[in-house]
Amino acid sequence: MGQFLTKSKLFLFLITLTFLQCSEKEKTNDLILPLLALPLANSSSVGPCPPTTLPTTIPIANTVVSANSSVSGFNNSSKAINGICGGGEFSGSLDVYALNLTGAGATIILSWAGKTVKNVTGIDFIVYENPFRVSETSDRYAFDPMVVQVSYDGTNYCGFDLSGFNSSVADSNKISSWPGFGGLRPVLYNMATKPFTLTELFTSTGSGFLLGGGDGFNLDDLIVGGPGANCDTTARSNIQTNGFKFIKMISASAVTNPNTGSGYVYPHSYDNGSDIDGVVAKSIE
Repeated sequence: MGQFLTKSKLFLFLITLTFLQCSEKEKTNDLILPLLALPLANSSSVGPCPPTTLPTTIPIANTVVSANSSVSGFNNSSKAINGICGGGEFSGSLDVYALNLTGAGATIILSWAGKTVKNVTGIDFIVYENPFRVSETSDRYAFDPMVVQVSYDGTNYCGFDLSGFNSSVADSNKISSWPGFGGLRPVLYNMATKPFTLTELFTSTGSGFLLGGGDGFNLDDLIVGGPGANCDTTARSNIQTNGFKFIKMISASAVTNPNTGSGYVYPHSYDNGSDIDGVVAKSIE
């Protein structure tokens, strides 16, 4: 009898719960939408992310040279060098270092502990942020673009051509509107749930996308000058010949766009700047 009563109570509870769930459907949908940006849960069977130790076969930038973010809850700069923990095509990651929109906190500089990233064939390094596609049927992405620059000596930084951005015609949520920027493509690479080899990470899947996600950069594409850079022909030649030791990532919103008049900066999507998950080089020495 006691067992029957217990089951009856459980049945009534389930009926009540179902009714409440149905009556609260609209509110629940409103709550679910913001959660789409959260990372997928890691599988405990393949280890944690970030990993307890970094893989020796993946040349990850492992030293924070400079970082001054004041973004509450996401200003631990070690998150930018502790491994890649991407959330996938439709989800961002929380294991990131968030830059400010402007000021000193809008920039982070990383290195490979004194080692040099070499200029090899094709893409030389990949920057991982935490963008995600807004839906399966859309070509729009949620992202906060960043300006990427590299340096051999830590003083002269060279970047990439950003002149393709035009605020009067650009769709701020389309990757094609941001040529030369980083932080655009979702991060599929997750050291726990979706590990890749170095060769796989640098394998193209077309239209600028890579097998493990992120944004790839080729040192052969460095330009003289450029927004926010102090690059001359000597500095560029030195990097393209000898490689670079330092990488600087800046929230695009902190960089002046010279193509649209004095004082104009690139737009942003959220209340803070770019979220740095890490950087991987193809070859270091």
